[in-house]
Amino acid sequence: MDELSFVAVDVETANPDAASICQLGVVVVENGKVTKEWKTLINPEVDFYFANIAIHGINAADVAEAPKFSDVIDQLKRLFGGRVIASHSGFDRRALLKAFESHGDDLGEVRWLDSMMLARRTWEQFALSGYGLSNLAAHLGVQFQHHDALEDAKVVAQIVLAAASELGAGLAAIERLLRPEAVKRVRPESLEANPQGPLWGEVVVFTGSLTIPRRDAQSFAAELGCEVRGGVSKKVTMLVVGDQDVSQLAGKEKSSKHLKAEQLISTGHHIRIVTEGDFMALASGVDPE
Repeated sequence: MDELSFVAVDVETANPDAASICQLGVVVVENGKVTKEWKTLINPEVDFYFANIAIHGINAADVAEAPKFSDVIDQLKRLFGGRVIASHSGFDRRALLKAFESHGDDLGEVRWLDSMMLARRTWEQFALSGYGLSNLAAHLGVQFQHHDALEDAKVVAQIVLAAASELGAGLAAIERLLRPEAVKRVRPESLEANPQGPLWGEVVVFTGSLTIPRRDAQSFAAELGCEVRGGVSKKVTMLVVGDQDVSQLAGKEKSSKHLKAEQLISTGHHIRIVTEGDFMALASGVDPE
């Protein structure tokens, strides 16, 4: 097995805008050993959304004297240093890329590794559900404080190291394992809803561009207890709406799923239309209404 050298990263955000980073955590792994840990609060210079505060506990007062993202760009580039960057799902990757872009900069040529997908491909019991950081940390015997960026990054690093050991694989083999063609496609309707989940009984459909891959969002919803559907019908109770690419809407302002949900609502069917941020708030036990 070749030596494992990579960087694990996690971010917390102030609001549903992925670029609104308010905390960063980075763990550097060289030759299979943690060699550096770094964490900082970030002043995102934007409003904080109550649902995000409920998740990580960071508010505007906490970051009032913290550095801005532009202040840490050079340090981040030194920490990443051309290494493979591991994050749990695509959210942290998108947040960092958007934050760099919003400051007229970029990370250059880097390779990303999704520890969530790696866990799903490594351990059979996490293939379709249960692959959140808390469950994986418990599986690995790791104690941590969830939604602290450095604590989460430490778990990401341990997932990659444990998976590499389990598979007897180095980074090159792991990256091949995570290529899209290596991942088995599963229809949303085949996902089994977790009867113990906090959203048990909800029938959910996703539309628009999400901050994480659609497949990951559907699996996460099933873990929360939702029955996941591919299209809107009278049985649907919730439509989660991400960003819409207007060029793909044939001159309309909303997707066909969104329009159909509104039509059903107008005829008396109870369908709750929520943003991705509101859905995440519901997942954490906070009702945005």
